[in-house]
Amino acid sequence: MATESFPRPIGTRRRFSALLAATGLGVYLLLIIGATTSLTDAAAACTTWPTCHAPTDPLNQTQLAIAWGHRLAAVIVGLLVAATVVAAVLGDVSRRVRGAILAGGVLYVVQVGVGAATAVFGPAAITPGLHLGLGVAVFTAVVLALAWDLESSTGQADDAIDSPEPLEETPAAADRTLPSSGLARVRLTAYAYFKMMKPRLMWLLCLVAAAGMALAAGPALDAATIVATLGGGVLAIGASGTFNHVLERDVDQKMSRTADRPLANDLIPVNHALVFGGLLTVASLGVFLTINALAAALGLAAIMFYSVVYTLLLKPNTVQNTVLGGLAGALPALIGWAAVTNEIGLPALALAGVIFLWTPAHFYNLALAYKDDYARGGFPMMPVVRGETETRKHIVYYIAATLVSTVVLAWLTDLGALYAATVAIFGGLFLWAAIVLHFEQTERAAFRSFHASNAFLGAVLVAIVVDALVL
Repeated sequence: MATESFPRPIGTRRRFSALLAATGLGVYLLLIIGATTSLTDAAAACTTWPTCHAPTDPLNQTQLAIAWGHRLAAVIVGLLVAATVVAAVLGDVSRRVRGAILAGGVLYVVQVGVGAATAVFGPAAITPGLHLGLGVAVFTAVVLALAWDLESSTGQADDAIDSPEPLEETPAAADRTLPSSGLARVRLTAYAYFKMMKPRLMWLLCLVAAAGMALAAGPALDAATIVATLGGGVLAIGASGTFNHVLERDVDQKMSRTADRPLANDLIPVNHALVFGGLLTVASLGVFLTINALAAALGLAAIMFYSVVYTLLLKPNTVQNTVLGGLAGALPALIGWAAVTNEIGLPALALAGVIFLWTPAHFYNLALAYKDDYARGGFPMMPVVRGETETRKHIVYYIAATLVSTVVLAWLTDLGALYAATVAIFGGLFLWAAIVLHFEQTERAAFRSFHASNAFLGAVLVAIVVDALVL
């Protein structure tokens, strides 16, 4: 890459990508602050523009501080947008990247004008949601420019897999001999059943359900509902994981990361695993029914979707398997809300949307790291079918969509400063890890981005629980 592709002090392509990322995160932070300003009616504490003079009887100092923060953030983000526009006009970028950045710059000016009119004439003078919608459009334009620029500067024309190389030997072949000690065999078998339940998925999906409960009930959430919902959720996840192991046992033997699974190495008989999965399903429904029928129906839907729709229909047949499969991870948000309210509300759907959009941004990193493995298994994952360059670009797309969905969630709920700060900080780390992945293109970088995605969602869900229950 040329060292003087852009005017100083930018200079290099990597610095330009960093500027684009900083601008995108700045616009995103402004969206979060704007949603907070709207929810707290802080705009009423500042009825002048461009400076912020309090009315004779300001609502309170907190609202005035939020309004000032929104104005100051708009100035800083405006400077970032202007710097990005100048760099794009004078630098070595493609036509579509330059066009997206220029469109974002124009929309930002329009958004500032709408914000000024709202402050001076009041919210009733402007179409509801116009200011926020323009902000989302600006953010989308900047992120598209970032994704396209990274694609052109770091991508390859054709990096899909045509014919994967088979494994020389099955990695689990040497591990199929059971220990002679009876106690050791019991321990090994018990661990195998536990492993079939996919325990690594449990903490995250239970946290999703907890966030749904917290949003629905707030501080009034009772211990009995928590125990029943999370208990039923653990059993449902265990049933889904068990059926997944049964249905993919032959394919698992072809992949190094899954060849040591209990059914792939014949440690557990198939009929025993089916009985175990059936018992977990019945137990899960029984626990959910102690709450209400809607929670039980959603729990059964989650088991069926992951076990049948995703495992048998989506995963082996479409490159969009990960995207559509995100519905399985989104259902716990609805279960948590339904457990409290016996219905499905807009905040629950918004939280489910966050999980659904986060899933591809999260899993595509794992698909990159295990690209050859998935090719051997015959799964049409994005890196296998469309290549690593396209996959990295889609990671950026879905990170942007996830961040927008967190703004929608903030707009629909009473989540406050802790939530806003968490999504801004961890969203920035996630996006930065994805940008580094474009330049490094290593398995280590893919795992770094994968872990950043876990940290993002885990932190956001904890912030939702704390914000809803305590603050």
